[in-house]
Amino acid sequence: MRDIVKRKVTKAIFPVAGLGTRFLPATKSIPKEIMTLVDRPLIQYAIDEARAAGIKEFIFVTAKGKSALEDYFDSAPELEKTLRKKGKTDLLRELRATDMDSGAIAYIRQREALGLGHAVWCARRLISNEPFAVILPDDVIAAEKPCLQQMVEQYAETGGNMVAATKVAPEEVSAYGILSVTGSKDKLLTVDDMAEKPSVEDAPSRHAAIGRYILEPAIMNRLKDLKQGSGDEVQLTDAIAQEARNGGKVYGYCFEGQRYDCGSKAGYLKATVAFALARDDLKDELTDFLKQLRFS
Repeated sequence: MRDIVKRKVTKAIFPVAGLGTRFLPATKSIPKEIMTLVDRPLIQYAIDEARAAGIKEFIFVTAKGKSALEDYFDSAPELEKTLRKKGKTDLLRELRATDMDSGAIAYIRQREALGLGHAVWCARRLISNEPFAVILPDDVIAAEKPCLQQMVEQYAETGGNMVAATKVAPEEVSAYGILSVTGSKDKLLTVDDMAEKPSVEDAPSRHAAIGRYILEPAIMNRLKDLKQGSGDEVQLTDAIAQEARNGGKVYGYCFEGQRYDCGSKAGYLKATVAFALARDDLKDELTDFLKQLRFS
């Protein structure tokens, strides 16, 4: 029997069925995942990170009103023709980077907004008996080596279930799934339980799970039997916690990089400024503008 540790992670689930209510009225007409950081939508950052990690199959869990996502990854022959005619080869190259091969993307409809755990479970038939990644486009991570690639490389050594982990301030623990940690080695935390949005007093640590996961297919069985938990939703962290409490291998991975919570307005604005300042074609003009604001 082939060792499960050696199996490659080639599938990723992108839960994109949310309504994006914190960004209304903008999200009345466009999916939140299409909103841009500088000149690329949030979903493109997630896809690029997945590609860098070796992901070959992309599974989108969507809802009504998300057709713009499908259109974004489709070809645009008329636009390409115009750019080619005008000799805009750089723009043509960037445009083609958004194309996806036929059959690489699958779309699954989540008919009811029952939470992240339910969204992941909706993709169970496409996962079959393989390990898979979950990427939340709201969490954008700037890193020299993409976060999921770091995790995939670690997974090749350890197997098990793995969540990206970061330390948060005590007053922030009630906004996250918090890891109960029994040991650590380098960037790897050994986890024996998780608490979804605990109070400061009840939080088992300050290590929060953020939007990158590598999961074994057995998690789907856990999700199948879960009741609605925190927020009246099926929580992915509850399924991972059950796996840990029942002897399954669960790890937190303390990734290298800067994470931006683009699910909040402040986090989205911070990410926009940071990514713009990292661009050679924008940083000088933007820096001058920020200095003017500061001293005006």
